[in-house]
Amino acid sequence: MSDIFTVAGLHAGYGAGDILKGIDAAVPQGKIVTVIGPNGSGKSTLIKTLAGLLPARQGEVRLEGRRLNELTAPQRVRAGLSYVPQEYNVFRNLTVLENLKISLEFMGGARTSGGAVLSDELLALFPELPEKFRVRAGALSGGQRQMLAFACALTSQPKVLMLDEPSAGLSPKYMADIFGAVKRVNGRGVSVFMIEQNATEALRISDICIVLANGRVRLCAPAAEVAGMSDVHSLYLGDARETTPPLGEAA
Repeated sequence: MSDIFTVAGLHAGYGAGDILKGIDAAVPQGKIVTVIGPNGSGKSTLIKTLAGLLPARQGEVRLEGRRLNELTAPQRVRAGLSYVPQEYNVFRNLTVLENLKISLEFMGGARTSGGAVLSDELLALFPELPEKFRVRAGALSGGQRQMLAFACALTSQPKVLMLDEPSAGLSPKYMADIFGAVKRVNGRGVSVFMIEQNATEALRISDICIVLANGRVRLCAPAAEVAGMSDVHSLYLGDARETTPPLGEAA
């Protein structure tokens, strides 16, 4: 299976030092790839660099073989790469409908033949949104706002959807809803690149897991295989029974 999205030798950071130190990663066509790692490992820096919010100092980012390095964040969206940040991912003072309209206008989305904001495909993915059209996004629950952010990102019909901590701060119920939505989006053919702290639940729906530590890829393996590793459980999945040292620091 071919890779739709690739990262090679990526270095990036703030100030004088590099936070990312030669990242190599790939998203196969139609798969969900989840990145896990401890706080400070470079996860947020990685996804912001891929989205075009932070310049790469070295290395390449490619979508379907096309180099994205020189493209701005909006240009990357138009190329087929959508990004949902962890915070400030919707306009809370605007209604759900206004958020969707803005996304259609500024992310290059196309209205349906009847002029509807949501395509039949998006309606099938997020059937609860139309009844909230007149509600301000700030009045929605955290899970509902995240669903709206997903829908806004998908108005541009991306080839790859990048998610930064989509379950952050959500209740178990909404967390399950969010991961269910990610799986449904992927089932429609959209490849997914996801940063997640809740590794246990994320790995259940993922195909591939990348473990990031100290700005480097420490492991890339099938998600089910990573979920069953005792050392990764102890570090990232909340299993306190294991006391193995952090990846990369073992003797």
